[in-house]
Amino acid sequence: MTFDPTSSYPDTYRCGFAAIVGRPNVGKSTLLNAMLGRKVSIVSPKPQTTRHRILGILTRAEEQIVFVDTPGIHSGARRAMNRHMNRAALSSLADADVNLFVVESLSWSEEDQRVLEALQEQKRPIILVLSKFDKVHPRERLLPFIQELNRRAEFVEVVPLSALKKNNLEQLPAIIAKHLPLSPPHFPPDQVTDRSPEFQAAEIVREKLTFRLHQELPYGLTVAIEQFKEEDGRLLVNAVIWVERTGQKAIVIGQGGEQLKEVGRSSRIEMSNLFGQPVHLELWVKVKENWSDNEMALKQLGYEM
Repeated sequence: MTFDPTSSYPDTYRCGFAAIVGRPNVGKSTLLNAMLGRKVSIVSPKPQTTRHRILGILTRAEEQIVFVDTPGIHSGARRAMNRHMNRAALSSLADADVNLFVVESLSWSEEDQRVLEALQEQKRPIILVLSKFDKVHPRERLLPFIQELNRRAEFVEVVPLSALKKNNLEQLPAIIAKHLPLSPPHFPPDQVTDRSPEFQAAEIVREKLTFRLHQELPYGLTVAIEQFKEEDGRLLVNAVIWVERTGQKAIVIGQGGEQLKEVGRSSRIEMSNLFGQPVHLELWVKVKENWSDNEMALKQLGYEM
């Protein structure tokens, strides 16, 4: 059945785009996943884990909020990959109806200031979201911080919350909806993201690699799906892990192949849970020299330029 957005929705229904913006590693993807009640964007303790613009769709009785999870806006974007991430984030600001500016409670940096200036240029409503609110004791310590930020910019709302512990989350959708246009929904009510199962499978593998690998290696690898098909009641998934140098290949594989086996095992379990069926996953590691600083290679590997 074709989705008809004009049927059975009141004239008071609201729908629009809310970009989740902030510096790297401030909790944007964690917030998105918490709002949707499921994981659509991978998370890790390492900065710049999110590389793509990802839509997460929350449909409620009176509104549909299309969240846009963005890469962290950061300075010193010397490589093509970093420039791609900044472009993806900044373009999301221009397309959004309202922007959620995520700042870690009691923490402010030059990168936060840079993000705020980019937001102010767009002249869209800005909701200040103070993340990791649960770590502030006593809570009164937050008041001077909020006052200082209110001197820097005009925010339509200020919402302290903890996405990880789901503290104070429940009020956020109604606050966002006030700043969305009157419109029927853009997406069917059961759709949660715009990303394909193949994309989600690749991101799961990259997340597991990011958790297990240390130092700079996670930034020099990406994952591409070469086969994704159903056969005999299970999913067959073949994925290539691309690295930039031959020495990195050995690190990803690990001694006796143990590193790659563990990445495959944990990825397969998560994919089975996500897709609701058994998964047969095969991983290969290949070298594409300096791919993250090559615009053509980024396009070939699925990065929107």
